Amino acid sequence: MRLYVAGLTPRSMRAISNIKEICEARLKGRYSLRVIDIYQQPALAKGEQIVAVPTLIKHLPPPLRRIIGDLSDRERVLIGLDIRPA
Repeated sequence: MRLYVAGLTPRSMRAISNIKEICEARLKGRYSLRVIDIYQQPALAKGEQIVAVPTLIKHLPPPLRRIIGDLSDRERVLIGLDIRPA
């Protein structure tokens, strides 16, 4: 998964914290997460056609999924990652 953020804004920091918490609770040891700051690596954001941040992109397993926002709606994130809510 890749999480695209815009610097160290409160919304970006919340998204990073939320996805790390979700992954550790539900996918411990079975995920790879890369946080990409679009200010530091704009070419990566352009290649993925990022139009809003924070954006989480899940490539594997298919299908590709995009979740936009600070990832605080846990149920929406779990559904987007194709993980059944507890």
